[in-house]
Amino acid sequence: MSTAAASSTRTGLVLADLLPASRVRDAALVLGGAALTGLAAQIAVPVPGSPVPVTGQTFAALLVGTALGAGRGFASLAVYALAGMAGVPWFAEGASGMTMPSFGYILGMLLAAAVVGALARRGADRSAWRTAGTMVLGSAVVYAVGVPYLALSTGMSASAAIAAGLTPFLVGDALKAALAMGVLPTAWKLVDKR
Repeated sequence: MSTAAASSTRTGLVLADLLPASRVRDAALVLGGAALTGLAAQIAVPVPGSPVPVTGQTFAALLVGTALGAGRGFASLAVYALAGMAGVPWFAEGASGMTMPSFGYILGMLLAAAVVGALARRGADRSAWRTAGTMVLGSAVVYAVGVPYLALSTGMSASAAIAAGLTPFLVGDALKAALAMGVLPTAWKLVDKR
């Protein structure tokens, strides 16, 4: 079977669907995705003038959503958010709770995981350019929730919140999208060769 034919037979699947189906699998994937996001959040670099650090958290959340699909991706980020709200210190820089100015980005990641997961089920993670578009859209969802939350929680104006909570992160997001452009389509190519 050619690679194109193999890919077309897998339409409607996400990478996680290639594992044998069971409730145990789904629970392990959800918990694993939450843990991956928590670990990636510890890769944090402070941004001068911003209460929001650059982290690996958003990349992990988008990767989890894409690989697990909308339902499991959303559930995974919900576990991550709820555990962090309950006191697990796995938000950026070992934080927990929901009073920090960057908590809106975590809420945005919940929605973004569902959006990119739904797109992945439609094949949006099969080519480099579609994957890049999916990651850009997912990042936009995170910012659409995170930046207004930042403004409200700190009393910043909209322009100040954009300057502190969006603009400094665009280059990093482009790099994360480029990384995803290589990782996800390559994973599908490897699966299709089997």
